[in-house]
Formats: sequence, C-alpha cells, structure tokens
Amino acid sequence: MDKKRHIAIFTTASLPWLTGTAVNPLFRAAYLAKDGDRKVTLVIPWLSLKHQKLVYPNNITFSSPSEQEAHVRQWLEERIPFVAHFSICFYPGKFAVDKGSILAAGDISEVIPDEEADIAILEEPEHLTWFHHGKRWKTKFRLVIGIVHTNYLEYVKREKHGRVKAFMLKYANSWVVDIYCHKVIRLSAATQDYSKSIICNVHGVNPKFLEIGLQSRRHDFTKGTYYIGKMVWSKGYKELLKLLCDHQKELAELEVDLYGSGEDSGHVQEAAKELELVVRVNPGRDHADPVFHDYKVFLNPSTTDVVCTTTAEALAMGKIVICANHPSNDFSSSFPNCRTYDNSNEFVTAARKNMEDASAYLHYVVSGLEVSRRAFGAFPGSLQPDKEQRQELGLAIPAGK
Repeated sequence: MDKKRHIAIFTTASLPWLTGTAVNPLFRAAYLAKDGDRKVTLVIPWLSLKHQKLVYPNNITFSSPSEQEAHVRQWLEERIPFVAHFSICFYPGKFAVDKGSILAAGDISEVIPDEEADIAILEEPEHLTWFHHGKRWKTKFRLVIGIVHTNYLEYVKREKHGRVKAFMLKYANSWVVDIYCHKVIRLSAATQDYSKSIICNVHGVNPKFLEIGLQSRRHDFTKGTYYIGKMVWSKGYKELLKLLCDHQKELAELEVDLYGSGEDSGHVQEAAKELELVVRVNPGRDHADPVFHDYKVFLNPSTTDVVCTTTAEALAMGKIVICANHPSNDFSSSFPNCRTYDNSNEFVTAARKNMEDASAYLHYVVSGLEVSRRAFGAFPGSLQPDKEQRQELGLAIPAGK
C-alpha cells in the first residue's frame, strides 16, 4: 500500500515538433507529477537523424536521446512555475511521410519494465496500436486509458478513394482500441465514437497564456488578425484561403498573418500571393512568443481538429477567436470572446465586425492626441471642454483644473 502508483504516458510526437500530441502529454506528465504522490514517466519517440530532418523545424536535430531530453525539459521549465520530477523514456520511431506521422518500431510497451507496469495512458491509442506486435497492453498494465486526439477519419476522407479508406479505418480503429484500452476519453465529439468512451476535454491551457491574457488587459491590442498551425492544407489553410479568396471585395481592408511550418508551406505561400488581400506567410513560432501578444483576432477555420490547442491558447490570451461552428469547437464556443460561423457569409460578418472594431480603436487613439487632431484640422484645445465652458454648462470640473 505504500508503493506509489506509476503512470506511464505514451505519445506519438515530441518537441521540438510543436504539435498537440507533443505539447499536451508533456504538460500532463508535469502536472500529474507536481504533488509527488505518484511516479510519472513520459514515453516519447526517438527518431534517427534523417527522420529528425523531416519533422523538426528550424533545422533542429539531436545526436542522442539525452540531448533531446534536455531540450524538452528546458522548454517545459520556461513555461511552468514549478520543478516537475518525472522520467522521460524513448521508444524507436520512424516518420511516415505519406501519413505525416511518427510510427513506432517494435513493441514500445517494453520501455516500461513488467514489474513497474501499473497505469498506461495512450495518447492517440489507435495510432499507437495500429501496428503493435507484442504483449497485450491490457495484460501488462492494470489500467489502460486511451485519449483520442485526432479525427483520423476526416483526414482520410480528403485522400483519393477517401470514403472507402475511412470506412475501413473506422473498423480498424475500433478493433485495436477495444483490444488494448480499458477506458477511452474523447477530447470532443469531433472524434470517432468508441465503446467504453466518454467525451471530456482533459487538456487545459498552460498558465503562461493566462498570464499573457492578464497582461494584455493592461494595454490595447495593436495588431490585427492571424492564424498559427502546422502548415499543411488539412490544418485549415485550404479553408481559410478559400474564404479569403471568395470574399476579397468584402474583406478588402483585412490583413492576415499566417504562422506555420510544414510540408505545404511553399504551396500556401504561392496561394497567398495570388490574393488581392494582404496575407503574409511566416515560419512557425511558439504561440507564447511576444510577436503574438498584440494581435487582437485569431482565425481558425479548421474542421479536422478534435480540440485545437492554439484556439484555447488564443482564448486564454484574451483574443477574439473566429472559428467554424463544429463539434471540435464546442468547448471554445462557450467563452464570450469566441465567435462561430456556419457559412462563408457569417465568416465575413464576424471578420468585418472585428475590422470595424480595429478601425474604431485606431480612430480613438488618433483623435486622442493633440498633435494628430491639429494635423487633421481640429480646433486647438478641443479634446476636452475648457473650464469656462464647464462652468457655463454646469459640467463637473476635473480635480486639479
């Protein structure tokens, strides 16, 4: 009874790849280990150098697992207010270019010795077990919980013969998840339904984004509209650029900054250049980077996400979020700074409303400066009524006047 429970978290990606299955399981491990009442191990993929170059941004590579572990821990330490005591282990993985995913090589459950096997959390359980050949997870671990992150059926439907592939994948997913998981948590209703599953967003938001939001309330947003996400067409870029293309006249004053890295970066840049609107394409950055602090509006038209991490982060930072009315956004839509749309016309209405707000703010700032008022022809000293006028009209005279 004195022995601590051991939670092993297996996931399908790792930093410096800033994807949801790299970031959220890392924070999960840190916060589960925070009080010291349990032993926690995070199990992440190790890629050979040639595969690292296919996945990791900004030419970041590692010569050893210990070097990558140091990178992961430093990134985490900069984002949480406590020291997290948990272990990091690696399993061999390979990047499948055709799937845009890291796949395990061998029986990854062996990373945890049998005598330490207790509770396993499988982040993306279908992904981790499609090709599993080894000890049965439910036999090795007392409890196996699968957390479903990804709407794989929606991705597959976009491929050639997509509906046939999705039909087959649906049953393959159900088969392996049922075999290997005692319980399944779906982050939103946008995922495939499974037996023994519940819907619950168990991610949360890094407190750092809440701190940025509190700081932002002390000053006004000075930038316009942006989107951040892995730069592949299926992550919402196709939908966003189509919306902008179809409504260029209505959105003539809109300027959009896109941030992301990925295999479709070149194609996205070319498509953006063909628009009459101002759309700037930038390399990917951490969403907590100061460059994002002053943006007011976050656009996310993606319908392939299950729960979009960057949307939750933008909401926490106090930004206006414009996203599709879709099950993946059910959690986000409950917040007052979220605007959802059902069609392209509603998207335009939401975007123009925020353009109008930005224009109104600009006018407010410019009209509050004596030098700019004089430059545009305002009567000198007319920002506020003078003392004589206040007395004549019975208006309150500010203290010290």
